[in-house]
Amino acid sequence: MKEIYEIAVVHGDGIGPEVCSAAVEVVKAALGNGSPLNFREYPAGAEHFLKTGESFPEPTFDACRSSDAILHGAGGIPGVVHPDGTEAGLDFTLRLRFELDLYANIRPIRLFEGVTCPLAGVKAGEIDYIILRENSEGLYAARGAGVQLRGELSVDTLVQTRVGVERIVRKAFELARASNGAPKDGVKRVTCCDKANVLRSYAFFRAVFDEVAPDYPDIEVEHVLIDAMTMHLVLRPGHFNVIVTENMFGDIISDLGAATIGGMGLAPSAELGERNGFFQAAHGSAPDIAGKGIANPYGTVLSAAAMLDWLGSKYADSRLSDAAANIRAATNKALAEGCLSADLKGNWKSADITRRLCDQLAAMR
Repeated sequence: MKEIYEIAVVHGDGIGPEVCSAAVEVVKAALGNGSPLNFREYPAGAEHFLKTGESFPEPTFDACRSSDAILHGAGGIPGVVHPDGTEAGLDFTLRLRFELDLYANIRPIRLFEGVTCPLAGVKAGEIDYIILRENSEGLYAARGAGVQLRGELSVDTLVQTRVGVERIVRKAFELARASNGAPKDGVKRVTCCDKANVLRSYAFFRAVFDEVAPDYPDIEVEHVLIDAMTMHLVLRPGHFNVIVTENMFGDIISDLGAATIGGMGLAPSAELGERNGFFQAAHGSAPDIAGKGIANPYGTVLSAAAMLDWLGSKYADSRLSDAAANIRAATNKALAEGCLSADLKGNWKSADITRRLCDQLAAMR
């Protein structure tokens, strides 16, 4: 347990400041007076790039690296790009992933009571799984290193290493072991999602998975090709418990999974390394609704709860773990009672949702 935890807060772009501020307010309400968290704000993102020509200032990176955890709103604005065409606002997230070795991107996909599922007949509790995305290798490792030859040819390299694959696979089995199993049958199961029938890099991913699996005899294992997975997540989502996959595939199917539970506004994420933890909702910056007060704060609030869980486990601090549990309970209650933002077909403003969560948390203390 630490006396004070330093939290680097980077609001980012678009709706980022709105949802990030909401999450900070909710965390403070959960912890009450004498909170051990010290929030410090730092600049980064596309809007900062437009003002200064720099998207990720070095002092911000140093603060993120030395802080106990990083909380982010959202990054990027369409059309704000570097000379090579890549988005300036993504530098923040991608640099943290690669330079702080945040290799495990944990994206829970859960259908809440009170939220209408776009899949016919699927009810709350019937979708509850984790997509574990390898976060430091794969196709995205080529960012900034690909080749473009005279406007006629371009090449990006997909990178898989034994160390990288083994550690993400072991993380998947640990998550499954700590879970309640798949909603449909209660089985603790890890699904390896790849394209091993076509590409050697994915065949390698599967081979390492198969080498690790016997170390976890209590966990059921299976393989699903990525194209089949996009179908299964729609037709039988209750079968899945933990899905482990390469960087780009994880990026794609986590958005698909989010769509089945009401949208990206309910999709939190935790990006973890051996030392650092980075927490943000999986959604983008949605500049078209920025400043209108209708952004969905739940994804960032749940990401902040994951931050408290991670810190509470890391430092054996029950104050943080209990606060995380209370935030999730308050979120469950608010959604079940119909506190829905516009993207969830409701009419609750961001500030009203935040206030409701804070009031519920105050009553829990």
